Amino acid sequence: MAEGDGMVTRGIRIRLGQAARESDIGALHKWLEREKPLAELIRTDQLRIDERSRTDEAGAPMGIGMDIVVAVTGGAAGAIFQGVVDQVRRSVDAWRANRRQVEDGEPPEADVEPVRPDDR
Repeated sequence: MAEGDGMVTRGIRIRLGQAARESDIGALHKWLEREKPLAELIRTDQLRIDERSRTDEAGAPMGIGMDIVVAVTGGAAGAIFQGVVDQVRRSVDAWRANRRQVEDGEPPEADVEPVRPDDR
């Protein structure tokens, strides 16, 4: 957990598979922002959703790869964190199902995992 200005921050990384296009990152980001439980946390400044350049093990950027990082902030971050992880997983699954219906081809695989603050 990182602490700064008295605020606890915990992170969740969403990494789309190699078949992902840049448009998939933007579409998933917007989808997450509109999901009602997550949108409420964003509105109350308890949640932030960012896009970050993906890096390899040595910390070097990997092509055009991007991750989406969901940061849970505030004093209640520890108490609500697992619920947010579960909601993000459900939201990503819903986005993949929707993408499957509206676009050709299989949507990219997605990994959703909690991360240490220094991994974000």
